Amino acid sequence: MKAAWKFLKGIGGALLSVAVICGVWQLLVKGLELDPFLTRGPIDVWNFVTDPANDAERALLWEAFKVTAVDALLGLAFGTVAALATAIAFALWQGVEQTLLPVAMALRAVPLVAMTPLIALIFGRGLVAVTVIAGIVTFFPVLVNVSLALRAVTPSSLDLMRAYGASAYTTLFRVQLPGALPALFAALRVAAPLALVGALLAEWLATGKGLGYLMLASVTTFELDRMWTGVTIVTVASIVLYTLISFAEQLTLARYAPERTGRTL
Repeated sequence: MKAAWKFLKGIGGALLSVAVICGVWQLLVKGLELDPFLTRGPIDVWNFVTDPANDAERALLWEAFKVTAVDALLGLAFGTVAALATAIAFALWQGVEQTLLPVAMALRAVPLVAMTPLIALIFGRGLVAVTVIAGIVTFFPVLVNVSLALRAVTPSSLDLMRAYGASAYTTLFRVQLPGALPALFAALRVAAPLALVGALLAEWLATGKGLGYLMLASVTTFELDRMWTGVTIVTVASIVLYTLISFAEQLTLARYAPERTGRTL
């Protein structure tokens, strides 16, 4: 029952976020008297989507969104797993961190737009390239947050594990990783929308599929209703992803770190 209430509460928060964004958006469009040829408000998007004459447009947008959703979720999963593995290596072997972390930060400084053509050249213009690009934007926030959390374990907890003769691996999996769960979920809430942006960028510059390419093509052909609808879909998808990750965080912390939630399920 409590889990269902948490889920409904999260859905309510997501709907409120969408309502606030749409309200501000509509006010900006009308208040600034933006060019109606180039701009659309949420009411315009709603009328476009619900118009029975636009069945073909809805089908086109739905197919493109399914491609983008798969690209973003694969990138998010790939980037998270890679970041967790790297953070664990940093925690176990300090030499690995001293060697690889400066390289990772240097790569992070390179704009993803500049890296995308090179990644497409190496990995091709298919799903692998999109996964790598979306995974890169996920990798860095998860790596930094989890690495810091693994080192932030209280000294008393580490001393207790040493007193019991626990190995470094046992300490990592019994103390450090459970303690890093809040940082992991915080990083995922940031990384999930970034994975969507990375997928859109890859579709725009590499694959020619999905919402990213569809929105680009819509701009060039002045199909602006379609383009603004694509923007709306991406925004709503980001909020939904954020909400789902927050719900998963509450369930996980209630199981492994109930003191962080103040109650158990």
